[in-house]
Amino acid sequence: MPSRRRLLLSAGLLPLAIAAGRRAGADDADDPWPDIKASLFADRPIQDGAGILALEAPKRAYDAAIVPITVTAAIAQSDARYIQAVHLIVDKNPAPVAGVFHFTVESGTATFATRVRVNEYTNIRAIAEMNDGALFMAAAFVKAAGGCSAPALKDAEKAMASLGKMKLKAPDSVILDRPNQAQLLISHPNFSGMQFDQISRNYIPAHFVQDIRIRYADRVIMTVEGNISLSEDPTVYFSFVPHGPGEIAVDVTDSEGMKFSQAWPVSPVPAS
Repeated sequence: MPSRRRLLLSAGLLPLAIAAGRRAGADDADDPWPDIKASLFADRPIQDGAGILALEAPKRAYDAAIVPITVTAAIAQSDARYIQAVHLIVDKNPAPVAGVFHFTVESGTATFATRVRVNEYTNIRAIAEMNDGALFMAAAFVKAAGGCSAPALKDAEKAMASLGKMKLKAPDSVILDRPNQAQLLISHPNFSGMQFDQISRNYIPAHFVQDIRIRYADRVIMTVEGNISLSEDPTVYFSFVPHGPGEIAVDVTDSEGMKFSQAWPVSPVPAS
């Protein structure tokens, strides 16, 4: 049976989520966070994230459709204690769970960055779920509006022509046995279902990146459950710890069931 989190991420519930978002937006005193928290975490306590993670976001976004978010982990990933997931939540978005980022010890660190859409002035939250189940939260308030319905940067024909193409930006020298950061870029319109096509005079159906799986030398580094709240052309900064030569391999599945895969060889060098 699908988890409540997966249902909140599901395209099938987007119309209900959009309607709920509109109701919430009608009254600024209506705080959606208690309902989101109850849906995702029931009555589990959420502690202050200081000392575990920090969230960086612009106080006022330059572009509500591509708001940069950085989550910095304050602890290393060790066998004894590690962050196994970070839930990235944009409280007042129609689909508030922008993404769930899953980590392993092979990640080295649970620090990551991405870009999200912001539909109205809202709190953005990063909730770390530890390997023992404990929850810790960091949050920031962002002033931005209209990001979920903003027109796509590319027209639909160009977007579909490059659908699923990926780029990987990694350091010139990848160092053995320590965390190295890389950036993954995925060409995908991530249509929200709220964008209006001026030519057809219809709303463009939702079509977005749903799952990302990143491996190094066949070991899982990170997986991401995505949603319409991730920006067009999703990007993820992530870390990995190489113990020898291998490939960074990425598998992507979108909400239409389309699958894309790509791999890049990596030859790490010892630390100097």
